[in-house]
Amino acid sequence: MEILLLGIYSFFVWLIFFKFKWLPWNIVSQVIVVTLPIIGLTILILLLNIVAPSSHDIRVVNYVVPINPPVRGLVTDVPIEPNRPIKKGEVLFRVDPIPYQITVSNYEAQIAQLKVQLVTAEANARNLQESLKSATGQKEAIESKLRLSKLRLEQFKELAESGAGNKFDYEQAQADVQNLEGQLASTVAAEAQAREKLAAKTPEGEQDEVANVKAQITRAEAQLADARWELSQTTYYAPANGTVVALTLRPGAMAVPLPMTPAMNFIEDEQWILAIYHQNEVRKIKPGQEAEVAFQMYPGRIVKCKVDSIMWATAQGQLPIGTMNPAGGVAPVPPNCLAVRLLPNGKDKDIFLAAGAHGAGAVFTDSGHAIQILRKVLVRVSAKLDWLILKLH
Repeated sequence: MEILLLGIYSFFVWLIFFKFKWLPWNIVSQVIVVTLPIIGLTILILLLNIVAPSSHDIRVVNYVVPINPPVRGLVTDVPIEPNRPIKKGEVLFRVDPIPYQITVSNYEAQIAQLKVQLVTAEANARNLQESLKSATGQKEAIESKLRLSKLRLEQFKELAESGAGNKFDYEQAQADVQNLEGQLASTVAAEAQAREKLAAKTPEGEQDEVANVKAQITRAEAQLADARWELSQTTYYAPANGTVVALTLRPGAMAVPLPMTPAMNFIEDEQWILAIYHQNEVRKIKPGQEAEVAFQMYPGRIVKCKVDSIMWATAQGQLPIGTMNPAGGVAPVPPNCLAVRLLPNGKDKDIFLAAGAHGAGAVFTDSGHAIQILRKVLVRVSAKLDWLILKLH
């Protein structure tokens, strides 16, 4: 553009000073003729860099998701092909599910056995109530018999001492009293034991044995849910629409849940178009403003865009904590620069752009519309130059 303007300027200089000789060609006119384009172009370029800042570092980046299987296992199937479109929810690969199916079956059997134990424990709790009632009734009956036996013992004792009674009957009464006292002691112990077991309850009012079995069932059900989840993870599905470019995973390989060694890298279709600017160039850029980009993969084509946002955080603006130094943004940004995200607009909204595509373009701010046409011309000239393939082989 500068060369074109200089050419037009040179033509008018030739007309004025050489063709029609309207002005003399001397030292003063020569200095003026040379100085004017230098000052004019300098001012023009400086204004353009403010009202229509350009960037020769516009890049297309995609989200790359490392696929780490949550479970470890032998890969049995990889139904996808590399560098082919994949829809969200399609199967990426499968891991041998048999070990996880066995674990699920074991927990299911364990829960079934514990439920039988729960029925037995609940029956024991009910029987314990009946045992207490039986022991209490038996104690009362023995106490009645014991009182009667002690009364008879006194009577037989008086008869034996007076000679009116049989000594054998007295000894038999003594034996009956001792026998009933032993039965009473045994019954009292059984009643105390039943009361103690009934008194051993959880805060919810359940018997300890029943509560213990229920706790084991809850624990086993949680383990079963975890085992079923692991079984479901033996088939890994695509998290979004995208592609797998470099596919090295094959059946027979061992998939392990290690972040440092992903099974594959999944490239999502969602893209970011980032225009890299120096920090002093973005002061007039705002979301919604018009932008034009010329990508090298589409020589001669102008892609219409609009400004989505300015990424105000970069890796240089983050303070490391310990040994961690996370990188800001979705792509490395050069020092002292900021990235402006652009979105294709209009008929270019669905344009295909390869991840890593590079281009140049400009953002047209809300001021200086009169001279922005010059920047648009420059962008289109740059797009036409992309047709040139400067190789000697």
